[in-house]
Amino acid sequence: MTTATVPAPGDPSWWLTEALAAEGPAPARPLSGRVTVDTVIVGGGYTGLWTALALRRQAPQMSVALIDAALCGAGASGKNGGKVSGYWSSLAGMVKTIGPDGALAVARAGAKAQDALRAFAMAQGRDVWWREGGSVSISASPAQDADLAGPVEIARELGVADTVEALTPEAVAQICKSPVFRGGLFFPEGATIQPARLARVLRLAAIEAGVAVYEQTPMIGLDKTSPNRVRTPGGEIIARDVVLATNAALARDPAAAPHVSVFSSYALMTEPAPDRLEDHGWRQDVGATDGRMFIHYFRKTPDGRVLMGTGSGPISFNGDPGAPQLRRDVASAERAARGLRRLLPAFAGVPIAKSWGGPIEVSADRLPFFRTMPGARVHYACGYSGHGVNPSYIGGQCLASLVLDRTDEWTTLPLCTRELPRLPPEPFRYYGGRAVRWGILSCEEAQDKGRAAPLVARAIATLPRLFGLKIGTR
Repeated sequence: MTTATVPAPGDPSWWLTEALAAEGPAPARPLSGRVTVDTVIVGGGYTGLWTALALRRQAPQMSVALIDAALCGAGASGKNGGKVSGYWSSLAGMVKTIGPDGALAVARAGAKAQDALRAFAMAQGRDVWWREGGSVSISASPAQDADLAGPVEIARELGVADTVEALTPEAVAQICKSPVFRGGLFFPEGATIQPARLARVLRLAAIEAGVAVYEQTPMIGLDKTSPNRVRTPGGEIIARDVVLATNAALARDPAAAPHVSVFSSYALMTEPAPDRLEDHGWRQDVGATDGRMFIHYFRKTPDGRVLMGTGSGPISFNGDPGAPQLRRDVASAERAARGLRRLLPAFAGVPIAKSWGGPIEVSADRLPFFRTMPGARVHYACGYSGHGVNPSYIGGQCLASLVLDRTDEWTTLPLCTRELPRLPPEPFRYYGGRAVRWGILSCEEAQDKGRAAPLVARAIATLPRLFGLKIGTR
């Protein structure tokens, strides 16, 4: 079978192109002049839009403006894999980080977010391709088998055994057949969406709720005064409260920088090939990952395409979100294609319509955090660590409550209150991160081929665990 050529990664994502074509004319309105509001939100992705909607719902007397440097949904919200799930699959890791009570609180908040997302997506007139079939984590090599038992045992110990089910190789094959698939875990909480369509529908909902939305309006300066001043190329916004929902761009802010590192994720979208899905017996609407540290994530679309992504893209120095390797790394796009050919070999010859990449800000403990900057009415969200569709709803509720000075179920979550671990300073973070990434990739690629990894790679891959870091560890 011939191997499909991988297009060089570029913007926009396949998702955003499809969403804008389906939406039709929706002119972007840049800011011009001076505007005064109660709250201004910087960033028109999921977090900013959920925050805007929460504020207008909870405090309808409050005036809210939102700006985005490009178009709502052009960033991470329109580039991700479109897999929607909360934190039940992360329960074992969270228990080690924030304890069993904190882990359950966050996982239950994720369940509330899932319910809210479902209700929003399924409302009449909102076609965001919501498909609910659960989520599956699949072992694709003998080395990945060891990670299957822990989540089931932790869920049982915490009294939430119904949130995960162990799958035999035969049960995995009933979901999707592949020569490399072994056992797995099934999480009932899970859906897939068209992520850019969700962002664009959220934009429309915000406008209908009375939010003043300005696109093509980058923030070029923030004066943390009383009131605050957000400066843009065409004007400024004066506001009592500022919400920064700018994703990886916050990695350069002194408030967040010690706690996050900026990696990148790459994805590709095939052309439609429903017959190849049948070859794999993949009929259920289930999102999937393999058991790598730098996971492959994959899902199908209603018209028979497959998205395959990899979280193994390059790291940037000093958290620079504009580094070219975060969006233009051909090797990462090729790595996603190799994952497609290995995990779903029937798609090896299917043409690839598009590939793209983008930055993800990974927190030191791999959980997001929502905070208010000391001495200022500036609130921010950071650290989604590649898992943001469901958690961004949580972030929106947390940020709205911070703006409204509320102590409630959202602001008392560990996502708002825990002590944040720190990462090593630069340049150790960058060069150490590059070395660990090389070590882990070398080990995992060797495991895929049934070979022993080089000793040096194995030694370097263990460094994060030896230093007590969560980044670079399962």
